Amino acid sequence: MNETPVLAHKRRLPLAILPLLAFLGLAGLLFLRLGAGDASKLPSALIGHSAPSLDLVALDGEPPLTDADFRAGHVSLINVFGSWCQPCHVEHEFLLALADDPDLKAKGVALYGIAQRDSAENVKRFLGASGNPYAKIGLDPENKAGIDWGVYGVPETYILRGDGAIAYKFVGPMDAESIERVIKPQILKAML
Repeated sequence: MNETPVLAHKRRLPLAILPLLAFLGLAGLLFLRLGAGDASKLPSALIGHSAPSLDLVALDGEPPLTDADFRAGHVSLINVFGSWCQPCHVEHEFLLALADDPDLKAKGVALYGIAQRDSAENVKRFLGASGNPYAKIGLDPENKAGIDWGVYGVPETYILRGDGAIAYKFVGPMDAESIERVIKPQILKAML
């Protein structure tokens, strides 16, 4: 017995709609995940572990930035930035205030910079116009250190304990609120 064309069409209709429903479900799931989470809370496999080795050329013939700088018994902040990075320009005034904080200075907290994918000339021009909050700056023009450290994008700031272990990672530009609410408490926690 042959089916009528109308009956055959009605039986194939659910099968034809199935891919469309699967696509819409996947698109909906991706849309929901797009707004989920806080980009500044990206996990880092390095938290609690010794920071990767570092030996970067510094500006103007200064001694290189090495891992010995942040294994000297004091809490260190490593700020990865670029003169080409607009959020880094926004963050810069807050880094200057952080570096000038008398309480942090009294506790020996040091701020170091890693200039990612940047030239010495551009970094000097940027800091010359805006001020230099860093105790020392290392140049990472080919992003080799950035890869070792697991940098997602600039700016990123790492808080290291005095033994050189990474205690915390902050992704994105810092502002006055994040410094007071997140960075300073994490610095104090790293001192324990």
